Amino acid sequence: MENRLQQLFAHKPTGILSIYFTAGYPNLEDTVPSILELEKNGVDLIEIGMPFSDPLADGPTIQQSSDVAIGNGMTIPKLFEQLQDIRRHTQIPLVLMGYLNPVMQYGVERFLRKASELGIDGLILPDLPLSDYVREYKTMFEQNGLSNIFLITPQTPEQRIREIDSHTNGFIYMVSSASVTGGTTAQSVNNKAYFERVSEMGLRNPGIIGFGIHNHDTFAQACNHASGAIIGSAFVKAIAKEGMLEDNIRTFIQSIKQNEIA
Repeated sequence: MENRLQQLFAHKPTGILSIYFTAGYPNLEDTVPSILELEKNGVDLIEIGMPFSDPLADGPTIQQSSDVAIGNGMTIPKLFEQLQDIRRHTQIPLVLMGYLNPVMQYGVERFLRKASELGIDGLILPDLPLSDYVREYKTMFEQNGLSNIFLITPQTPEQRIREIDSHTNGFIYMVSSASVTGGTTAQSVNNKAYFERVSEMGLRNPGIIGFGIHNHDTFAQACNHASGAIIGSAFVKAIAKEGMLEDNIRTFIQSIKQNEIA
C-alpha cells in the first residue's frame, strides 16, 4: 500500500518543494501552525525536526533552533502530543527528522508505532547505519507503513547508493556537498557530475537535493537535477524574524516560488 510520500511522487514527479523546520521553534506551540501554513502556501512535503542537543549534520542555524526549542520544552512526547490530531487538518506528507539517540531512549518500536498512529509517513535518521537498519529495524518500519530515508553525498560509492535504494521506499536525500546544513556556496547546487551520476543509475526511488538550497535560483537549479529540493536553514532563519509566523512563512515561500527576496 502506498503512503503519502509515494503518492506525492507519483502525482508530482518533479518540482517538489520540501521544507524543514524545527518542532517547537520559534515558540513551543508553533509546530502545527507552521505545518498548516506551509501547506496553505503550496509546499509539497514537510520535514519536522526533532530537536537534539548534539545534531552532528546540522549547521549553526538549525543547531541554534534546536537549542531554543529544547529550552522551550520540546520533547518527543510533547511533539507527539502536538501532532495528535494533525491528520484531521491536513494530508500533506510529513517526515520526522532527527537523531537515533532520542528515538532509542523513547523506544524504537514504541516510537515507530506512535508515529504511524499519528499519520507520519517517514523518518530521516542520519546517524542510523544502513546495516543496523536492515538487521534490526527494517521490519518494524515496514509493519508500521513508514519509509526510512537515507542520505547520500558526492562521496557515496555506487554500490552503497544501490544498496540504499533497495532498502527504502520513499525518496533518497541527496546531500549536495560534503558539509553541514546551511551552506550557501555555489558548489552546493552546481555539483553537476554528482547529480548526473545518480540520475544515470536509474534508481527506483526519486531523489531530492538538500543542503545549500536557500532561494528561488538554487531551488530551480536543484530541480533541474532531481525530483525536488529541501530548504531548511534559510526557512528557519526566515521564521525567526520579527512579525507574525504566518506572514513570515508566506513571504518566504512566495520568494522561493516567485523569485522574490525573502
